[in-house]
Amino acid sequence: MPAYETATLGDRTVHRIGFGAKRLGHDRAHAIALLRHAVDSGVDHIDTADFYPTHAGAEHREHDSTALGWANEAIREALAPYPDELVIATKVGPTAAGLARPDQLRGLVEADLRALGRDRLDVVYLRQYGLESVAEHFGVLADLRQAGLIRHLGLSNVRLPHLAQAETIAPVVAVQNRYGVDFGRVNDEMLDVCRARGIAFVPFFALAGTGRERGGVLANDAVTAFAHAHGVSPAQVRIAWTLSRGPHVLAIPGTGSMAHLTENMRTGALSGVEELGSGQDG
Repeated sequence: MPAYETATLGDRTVHRIGFGAKRLGHDRAHAIALLRHAVDSGVDHIDTADFYPTHAGAEHREHDSTALGWANEAIREALAPYPDELVIATKVGPTAAGLARPDQLRGLVEADLRALGRDRLDVVYLRQYGLESVAEHFGVLADLRQAGLIRHLGLSNVRLPHLAQAETIAPVVAVQNRYGVDFGRVNDEMLDVCRARGIAFVPFFALAGTGRERGGVLANDAVTAFAHAHGVSPAQVRIAWTLSRGPHVLAIPGTGSMAHLTENMRTGALSGVEELGSGQDG
């Protein structure tokens, strides 16, 4: 693992570089080997979701739109029985028919429990879109937390009013919003609020940027020049920049490549990286 310290996710302590399961690739056997290698390399925080398409990134572009949806099952097959120190965070909300209704959320949580082979989910994010208030949806998840099905709750794709609404109902341990050197900087204020409140901030699209679902690493002249000057990859620069934003920030780079996984895990602190991207947004 890199020189970065650990951080808190609820009542758990995890390495600040975790693993995102969105881009496991198209080959299930390879994905299982990749997950095992990730944990063997020190990953103790995996971010996943039942609605992830489990497609490849730039290294398998021809499969980029294949919706297989077996990320959680692959995690269970690769890693169960799970190490005690492993934290698996998942998300509920999106469905093929749109955002789930509040009364559908319990079924989604129970489906995650079955797919992952867990009695309780470590962290569940409410992934919202289009809601003025998350109170009703979040309230259902808070009830499931009280019932013992969920350990901790988080929010994804939210604005500050959503965080305020949720915090009146139950503790929020993490916020997962789009954020990167040159993308999603409208979330600078959210990052600062999370730091002040002791909430983990977990960016998504930190590597892909505006590429989003296409995968790969977004090209940026400043990032490329910095990477060349320091003898590292652009992905490593983006991960280092992400973690430079505060001790409460966790990185969850995803890949279907064993080599890229090893590279990501070896990311270390880079002097001056925090100066990249000043004032940019996307």
